[in-house]
Amino acid sequence: MRIRIVNNSHHPLPAYETTASAGMDLRAFIPDDIVLKPLERALVPTGLFIELPLGFEAQVRPRSGLAIKKGVTVLNTPGTIDADYRGEIKVILINLSNEDFVVKDGDRVAQMIIGAHEQAEWIQVDELEETSRGAGGFGSTGHK
Repeated sequence: MRIRIVNNSHHPLPAYETTASAGMDLRAFIPDDIVLKPLERALVPTGLFIELPLGFEAQVRPRSGLAIKKGVTVLNTPGTIDADYRGEIKVILINLSNEDFVVKDGDRVAQMIIGAHEQAEWIQVDELEETSRGAGGFGSTGHK
C-alpha cells in the first residue's frame, strides 16, 4: 500500500523496524523538551500529515518499552486517524509513573498501525438471536 505523507519534521519517515513489524514508530517533533510530571499528559506533535485511502485508518498506540520501563503510555489508546483527517498527527502521552519523564525532540513516543475497516449499516430489530453466553460480560466466563 502506498500512502501520501508530508513530513514537516527533520526526522526520518516512520518505518517498520523489522520485517514482521505491524507498527511504525512516531517521533516527537518539538522545539524544547517536554517534562511530564507524574499523572501529567501532553499533546506531542510529530510534524507528520498523511492521506489515507478510503476504507483505512491509522491507529496510534503505545510503545511497549516505554510503558513497562517508564510508565508512559498513549492516553486515548488506540487513537484513530480517519482517512479524511488532514491535520498533523499528534500523540497524547501520559506519565503513569512516580517520576518525571522527559520527551526530547526525535524520541520515539508511540507507534502507528495502518488497518482496513468497514462502515456498518444498522438494521434495527425488536430482539437479537440468543447465544449460550447471552448478556454475560465483565468476567462472566470465569477467571481460569
